[in-house]
Parts: sequence; C-alpha cells; structure tokens
Amino acid sequence: MRSPLPPELGNRFTTAAALAAGVKPSRLRSSDLVQPFHGVRAVRAVSPEAKPSTPEDRVLELVDHYALRMTEHEFFTHVAAAVIWGLPLPITVFAGRPLDVGVFAPRRNASGSRTKGHSVKPGFAHVVRHPELGVRVTTPASTWAMLGGDLQLRDLVAVADAAVRVPMHENDRPALATIDQLRAALSAGRRTGIARLRTALPLVCERSCSRPETWLRLLLIDARLAVPSANFDVYADGRWIARVDLAYPDLRIALEYEGEHHLTDSAQWHLDIARAERLVEAGWRVIRVTKADVFRDPAPLIDRVRRAIALAAR
Repeated sequence: MRSPLPPELGNRFTTAAALAAGVKPSRLRSSDLVQPFHGVRAVRAVSPEAKPSTPEDRVLELVDHYALRMTEHEFFTHVAAAVIWGLPLPITVFAGRPLDVGVFAPRRNASGSRTKGHSVKPGFAHVVRHPELGVRVTTPASTWAMLGGDLQLRDLVAVADAAVRVPMHENDRPALATIDQLRAALSAGRRTGIARLRTALPLVCERSCSRPETWLRLLLIDARLAVPSANFDVYADGRWIARVDLAYPDLRIALEYEGEHHLTDSAQWHLDIARAERLVEAGWRVIRVTKADVFRDPAPLIDRVRRAIALAAR
C-alpha cells in the first residue's frame, strides 16, 4: 500500500520539496504520480473528467507545473505567453507544441520533450511578472511580435486586436497593450515573420471582441469592401438599440457573428432574436454570420454583403 503524501505538498511539487518533507525516493516513482518535467511530480488525475478540457487548459497546467522548477533567468514566451495573457490562438498551433520557455542571450536553456527553449536577444522582448499567475512572462506586445513566425496574418491581427482591446463594458479588463507598444515591439529589430507583422499592424482594431470578429472584418477588407465599424452602437430616436459586431452605419447594415453558444444557450438565442427585431424595426438590415461563413467558405457571405451594400446604396 502506498504511503500517503504529506498534505503540505499539495497536488504538485518538486522532488526536492518531497524529499525534504521525508518522502522516500521510491514513493516518487509510484504510478499515482506523473512527471510533467524533470524534478516535478503531480498527482495523477483519477478520472477523465479531471483532465484539462481545452488546449489552453493543458498549456496552463504545464505552466503551473514548470513554474515550480523555473529559474530566475527563465520566462514563458511565444504560445505559452499568449495563453497566459488570454490571447486567442488557432487550435492548430497547439498540435505537438512543447511549452515555450525563454532566457535572454547569451544564456541558453535546453529544449526537452515538453519544452521548447528560446534564447532571446536582449531588447527583443520585455518580461514582467503576471499579476495573477505570478510567473515571469513576455509582455503582451512582445508576445505578439514573437508570434510572427507561428501565425498567419489574420491570426496575428486577432492576437493584436485582443491585446489592445479597449473596455466596452463595465466589467471589461483594461487593454493589455497599446498600438504604440506593438509598434515599439515591432521596431526592436529583425525577427522571424517581420514582414507579416508589418502588414498586420495597420489592420489592428481596438474594438474587436473576438477572433471570429477579426477574421470577418479582414475578409471584408480583403474583398475590397469598405472597412466596417467594429462593435458599433446603434441608436434610434436618441435611444440605444444594440451594439452590433460590425456595421456600415451610413447604409444601416449590421453583421452579427453567431458563435456556437448563441445556438446552445436558449436565453442568449432569445436575446439575439429580440435585438435583431429592434434593428430591423429601426431600418437596419442584419446579416447573420456563422463559423462556416468565416472559416470554411466565405465567398457566399461576401456575395451577400455585396448585394446588401448595392441595395442600400440605391
């Protein structure tokens, strides 16, 4: 029978802390413990329900584990940093991705089976301590610039949009970065993906609320349609009616992205219907947009928007 672990160790701990607490080395090799990193142990999840449910959850779990053995010179960067800051990433970037850990040159940290080491030139990134997790991490602006080699253009814009998003509701967090900070990170020197970063910066919007909204806005721009207003407040007779995802105000055209939660949450669905009705009553045309419209086959959507603009302009 396994001996119980000292409760003060918690569910994750370093082997050094366990040995200091009197745990025998053989106990650290028991099957109820996992070894996420050298020198770190964690209590194995008992049921599938206890496992992290998203790629972001899994990254944060690894961050939590690695932080136990982190040196004073190390910091999280690239994809790991983006997840820590809550910046949106495509799911494809997580496939087989080790945890990104950086140091400033000339120091070097070795990559392992679960870590990807980055030796960063001084001045190419700024590092802070995350206010909630307490770990050392590249700033949101530096993180964006360091993702230039990992993301395509639209997702670079989506990450930047999320970083500079200004508060639009009472409980919204302050913006994580400013466009000037993004510009400063970009001008720190030549880095991987510099051309994409330079293309992305002028496309950044401070009022985009999600990755799909960013993609939708960029699809319209790529189709050579007018740049829509993001999260536009609609008023009728001096009364606020709705805030729409994207709008052509002069033409009274609104584009609303319907995420999957809009379909599965009945209360949200009823709110969406009521809002659409208010907009129609105020003389607006509402174009509802789905995930497939944005990420699978946008051509029919672009045609719908073109027709709506042509009709409204008559």
